[in-house]
Amino acid sequence: MDKPINELRRDCLAELGQLIDKNSKGDGMHPVAIGGLQCIRLSAPNHELPHVYNPCVCVIVQGVKQVLLEGEVYRYAPQQFLAVSVDLPLFGQVLVASAEAPYLCLAIDLDASTIADLLAQLDVAGWSRGETARGLFVGDLDDATLESVVRLARLLDEPRDIPVLAPLALREFHYRLLRGPHGPAVAQMAIAGSNTHKMGQIIRRMRAHYAEPIRVEELASQANMSPSSFHQHFKAVTAMSPLQYQKRLRLTEARGLLLGGGMDAASVAYRVGYQSVSQFSREYARLFGAPPMRDVEALRHA
Repeated sequence: MDKPINELRRDCLAELGQLIDKNSKGDGMHPVAIGGLQCIRLSAPNHELPHVYNPCVCVIVQGVKQVLLEGEVYRYAPQQFLAVSVDLPLFGQVLVASAEAPYLCLAIDLDASTIADLLAQLDVAGWSRGETARGLFVGDLDDATLESVVRLARLLDEPRDIPVLAPLALREFHYRLLRGPHGPAVAQMAIAGSNTHKMGQIIRRMRAHYAEPIRVEELASQANMSPSSFHQHFKAVTAMSPLQYQKRLRLTEARGLLLGGGMDAASVAYRVGYQSVSQFSREYARLFGAPPMRDVEALRHA
């Protein structure tokens, strides 16, 4: 006799939590033997930390976390997931975690080529139309997608099977996402000609060359849009203008460089593309609440 579905879900979440904990080796973000996966563990709540998220799905198993995007709050807990469809600079904060019940999460990169290949086999007429969606959302984890995540994570205990079975398991995971209630939103990142796909391509170029000056007219031309239309769609996806987005990229990278040590604020300012150290310090303090070196000292102490 089959167990009730709620008990099956509890079993799946418990097994997934054990696999994440086993492969985490302490607190932090831990790449594993399957490319595109990270096990994340934290045994206490933390401060808001900036990080540039790649397109990914974060499946939370234990604890509670929230991410902030320009004043928008996205909170997620077990049986939910966070999906990011374009590279986005976010503030992340684990809200609920303890030594006895640590925050546990599995992050799985979204692969646009896999999605595009699957879309070619699915009936998705009309998915490329409609309003441009935000490149970030929280969804409920349906049974089929949860079970595909567990099958994928189980391979971490069977390293000999990873080269053959991991690509199949990752493909199934992408398929389940597309077949789930949030399929159209996930598909946008891979549908050539969709506004999300166009913005994603532009954003990747901006991220790769974040220290270089940008001209919105050139970016709009690359997207085959007028400057006003490009600005509208870019903000719809990222909640920021292109210049605000570049600034956030620069400041997030600067904070990482300062935390890494070995560089002073002036050197970091020039490294990330600022021509004025005083402007860098002002904008850094406006975003993070304190001038560069004071902020870094406070973080290290915390």
